[in-house]
Amino acid sequence: MISNEFLQQVVNAISLGAIYSLFALGYAMVFSILGVLNLAHSAVFMWGAFLGLITVTEIKLPLLLAFPVAMVGAGLIAVALDFLAFRPLRRRNAPRISQLIVSIGASALLVSLSQLTFGTDPRRFPFDILPSGAIQGLPFRVTLIQVIVLITALILMVLLNILVLRTRLGQAMRAVAFNQRTASLLGVNVSGIFASTFFIAGALAGIAGVLYGLTYNSILPFMGDQVALKGLTAIVLGGMGSIPGAVLGGFGVAGLERFSVAVGGSDYRDAVVFLILFLMLLVRPQGLIGQKEQTRA
Repeated sequence: MISNEFLQQVVNAISLGAIYSLFALGYAMVFSILGVLNLAHSAVFMWGAFLGLITVTEIKLPLLLAFPVAMVGAGLIAVALDFLAFRPLRRRNAPRISQLIVSIGASALLVSLSQLTFGTDPRRFPFDILPSGAIQGLPFRVTLIQVIVLITALILMVLLNILVLRTRLGQAMRAVAFNQRTASLLGVNVSGIFASTFFIAGALAGIAGVLYGLTYNSILPFMGDQVALKGLTAIVLGGMGSIPGAVLGGFGVAGLERFSVAVGGSDYRDAVVFLILFLMLLVRPQGLIGQKEQTRA
């Protein structure tokens, strides 16, 4: 018979996996279209959390409005990163390792700016605005925050799937991901697609940051470091550049993390995630549902 403790860990893993999946989706989108791993994504995630917090504590808007504010704000930060850091390198046909290094520098800059702006002490959402309580009548605990996290993540995943598969923008994104030169010859505004991709990826990171901040109610300039490895492991586990793979990987990483905590304690959870990353790169580098890398034309 399945124990209540096991079911509780499943619930916790689903809630955390929803956040990891949203975060990993931004990674996957930029990588699938630009072929670059944007390591500043975790800093955008952190800024999204702070923007959501400011919306509630400084602007005094309802918590529900913190979600779109964080998404738009983080999306604009991501677009600014593309305009200031990535686009000049693309115009010079710089090697992708240069773009990777630039993303590391951009991440450090965003973290330093957040330290100057918000300080280094943890910032928290006011307890009186946090959804309280839990669903009654279950043998395990499901909080209202966990329900909000899961519903929000599922809605955004469905909307992203519709955007990519059933809209002209999504069609253009897939064309650019397949071959940038061919897409350009067919009349696709490649630079515009890059900007749109960064905005969507940043928006997903921003809402993931708010949900993470609500879950743990602790927002720090270095909070992005806590999920950067998890997001990277998720896209490697699911398949680099695969949107469904990012979702699968996010829930998979969260499940393995939560059960490693239950078995061995929290001190080993990052080691378990890193071990998964290492083994997946050795055994199946293309991920669970990814395809083998092909040379881009």
